[in-house]
This record gives sequence, C-alpha cells and structure tokens, in this order.
Amino acid sequence: MGKYKIKRKVLDDLKDHLNKKEISLITGPRQSGKTTLMEELERSSSQEGRKSIWFNLDFESDKILFKNQTKLLKEISIKLGESGGLIFIDEIQRKENAGLFLKGIYDHAQHEGFDYKFIVSGSGSLELKEKIQDSLAGRKRVFELPTVSSKEFINFKTDYEYEDNLFDFYKLRNDLYSSLLEEYLNFGGYPEVILADSQKEKQKNIQEIFQSYIDKDIAHILGLERIDAFNKMLNLLAINPGKLINYDKLASSSDISLPTLKKYLWYAKKTFILRELSPYFKNKKKEIVKSPKMYFFDVGLISFIAGNFGNVTSWPSSSFIFENIILNMLKEKLAWTNNKIRFWRTKGGSEVDFVVSSKADTEIIPVEVKFSDIKKPKIGKSLHSFIEKYDPDRTFIVNKSLDKEIKIKNTKIKFITLAKFIQTDI
Repeated sequence: MGKYKIKRKVLDDLKDHLNKKEISLITGPRQSGKTTLMEELERSSSQEGRKSIWFNLDFESDKILFKNQTKLLKEISIKLGESGGLIFIDEIQRKENAGLFLKGIYDHAQHEGFDYKFIVSGSGSLELKEKIQDSLAGRKRVFELPTVSSKEFINFKTDYEYEDNLFDFYKLRNDLYSSLLEEYLNFGGYPEVILADSQKEKQKNIQEIFQSYIDKDIAHILGLERIDAFNKMLNLLAINPGKLINYDKLASSSDISLPTLKKYLWYAKKTFILRELSPYFKNKKKEIVKSPKMYFFDVGLISFIAGNFGNVTSWPSSSFIFENIILNMLKEKLAWTNNKIRFWRTKGGSEVDFVVSSKADTEIIPVEVKFSDIKKPKIGKSLHSFIEKYDPDRTFIVNKSLDKEIKIKNTKIKFITLAKFIQTDI
C-alpha cells in the first residue's frame, strides 16, 4: 500500500489559479507539505512548457537577493526574461516586512506588463498570517494546506483504488478500513509521520516537527520567553480535550496571567496548532454564549502533546479525537463558503457537537459525532432538545457503523458512517 505520492486536494485549485494574476499564497502548519506541493506545481508546469524560478529563504544565497527589490527583479528578468513565467518563493516568513516587499515587486511587475505569476508559501507565523495578508489585500488568494486529511490518508494507503468511492471500500474491506482509521486516529496527518515505517520513527518525526515549531515559530519569530508556559498550556488543552475553556483556571494552571494566556492562545491559533470553536446561541439566559472550545489542526499532535502518541484507541479521549477529525472534515467541506461551524450548549448541560449555520442563519445543520457502533437509530436528549428548539430541516449523526435515515417532526436525521460522510456534501 501507499506506493504513490500523497495526493492533496488543494493541488487542483492551485493549478487552476496559476492562470490568475493574483499571488497564490499557500499557508498552513509547519511540515504540512507546502514545499512538496510547490514542487509538484513546478513539475507539472514545466511539462506544459512554462518557465519557472525558485527561491527558498531558508537558503542564505537566496535570502540575500531579497534585501533589495530592484536586484531581485533583475535576477528574475535574467532567468525568466520579460515574456514571463512562474516565480516560486518558499519560507517567505523569513523575510522581514515580507508583505510590503511582495507588494512592491508584484506591483512593479504588473506596472511593467511582465507576465510573472508568484506562488508563495510559508509556515503559519504571524508574519505570514497578519502582515503579509494585510499588505497584499486585493493582490492574493490564500490556499490553506492542512495536514493530510483522513480522506487523503485512506486514499493514499489504498493506492487510490477506491478514490472515487470510499464507501465501497468500507463495505468490501471493512477490516482494512477499520485498521486504517485506527492508524489515522493514532498518528494523525503530518506527511513525514504517515510515510515513516515504524512507530518509533513516527514518534521521532512528530517530535522533530513540534520542536521545530517551538524553536522557529514560537521562540525565534514570535520571541516568546515563557516557552515552558506555552508548552504547559498546550499540554493542559491536549490532556483535557473538548472542554469549555475557563480562562482564569487555564491561566492559573499554566502559571501565567490572563492577558498572557489569551495572547498565547491567539499565537497557537494563528500558527495552525489550535482551532477555536465559538458557541451557537439564541437565548443568552439559557445557552452558553462566551466560553469557546479548542480543537487541534492535527489529531496526531493532540496525543503527542498529551504523551499518548500511538495509543489513542486505549485512551479515554479517543472519542474526542474522532470528533476533531469530523471538525477538520467540516472545515474542508465548507472552505469556500460563508458558513460557520460552532457548537451548542445550554447552561443545563445539553450539548450538540457542531452546528453549521449559513451567514444569515437561514439554515442550521446540527452535526453529532458518535465514536461507536450504533445498532439502532436513536437520538439523545440533547439533540432532541436542539431539534425541538430550532426545528432544523436536517441533521447528521456521524458514527462508525450505521447508515439510516429517520424523521422527527420536520427534521430528517441522517445516521451516517465516516466513510459515507467523507463523500457527502453539507
């Protein structure tokens, strides 16, 4: 299994965007495969006869060229000529004031009529997430590359034999499907972890990925002095996943002030480690309105930080790992829409895992996640309470084994396996 390269869903979107003048800006977690993605773009473009030039700001020889816009443009024109071509820039977060620098060379190229296309990538540092995007307003489209999704993982591991119908794979080879799902739950989606041959090597790779993130993004670029407190905060979130955030308690347990905690959480979100989910509410007296929940961009990182890497299925929090996978899947499905994903919880403790809502709340879709083999289509009191209150047209209950639809009043309730949910539009 897995003799092919890992195909990334965003690659086709990037290929389509190569014919647009806008900068293609690739963001995402450190080591999620951005450089590999750019190399694939360059390779396919070369086969079509398009010229290209590559810069990597991890290399000092390339970094020197970025000290002066005029010199860089001269280098580009020598290599590509004025007829145009693709300009790949990797690790752009290494450049100070990168946004203004890119804006200058982009505007100059446009003004001179050069047919240059910029494809730029970098890890999720604040330099990339904030300054670059602000400076390039109207000049770029952002493509987020997460770690490998469960769908991409299963397709890779099955040599793309069932690429268009993973549900058939689930039905025909359930034992193998279950084994692959367990592997993904245990180790997550970092490419280097997936490609490692042994658990020991997987452990080593994810440790290096996390340490690189701490050393380069958190310590070097952001200049945090309390690395110990930042790590402790992440550890507390990883060993107690899925809980409502009590800021005062988390700050105290992390041995930092409340303002520092909020700053550290913001850093972790902006550098593609944490996802924040806000509550969905209509009744401020009875429903939670402020306290968020935190999820992780990569499920392997949860168990690694919690000290349980590779042993998730024996961990009490394994159901949350499954829930985190579904959230990541929802994010991917809704990436180019205005829909929001939140959770619902009453002050009495009733809860629905996810609520997908349109921008104007014209449609709301509750999504419940059950990491279990459901035999009969029954719903719990919390979901029943939400349906009674909000009367949604449809709801999903994602589980391990049951595909069946029932109806309660006006609401269609779809019990759906992960294998089918992967292929289902929301």
